[in-house]
Amino acid sequence: MSFLSPDYPEIIYSGDEGETSATFRPAGTPPDYTSPGGATFHYLSTRLTTDGLFGLYQNRLGPAVGGTSPHFHRTMSEAFYVLSGEIHVFDGERWMDATRGDYLYIPPGGVHSFGNISGEPTEFLMLFAPGGAREGYFEGLEHLGGMNDQERADFFLRHDSFFTDMTKGPAADSWEDRAALRKAFKTR
Repeated sequence: MSFLSPDYPEIIYSGDEGETSATFRPAGTPPDYTSPGGATFHYLSTRLTTDGLFGLYQNRLGPAVGGTSPHFHRTMSEAFYVLSGEIHVFDGERWMDATRGDYLYIPPGGVHSFGNISGEPTEFLMLFAPGGAREGYFEGLEHLGGMNDQERADFFLRHDSFFTDMTKGPAADSWEDRAALRKAFKTR
């Protein structure tokens, strides 16, 4: 018998007493991954630690210009929440400058993109639901240059990332050109 309101998900835990199962990550924990370009990734909650319910990542990008080209995911939603600095985001229709406190949600299939063109460091949260193995994606990006076109396409398919140009993937756009045009489309 369930007393849950119908707008709640199915019961996942059926015990009567509850259990000690929380995890705590202190603020000073070093990043789980640092890219060759210096971006840091904190794997706050992964597919494995949440039993696939969601994945939450804290990303810090340095002042270098860069980002990903427009893409979508078939198996998960993605959301961005800006903690500091500014990221340039695309919601499938328009580009916007997102700053501290701004939030963007993208449902499965929603075309989106993001990058840093501000010339300043930025920090933001990325939430994927349900949780996918994004750590493998983040860590695999540094190896794209050594892959042939088929290997790159297979990598993107394996990580549920569908780009306009699957052979180039996240590097299909010129973020340097976008940064040079910044004043023409600054949204704040």
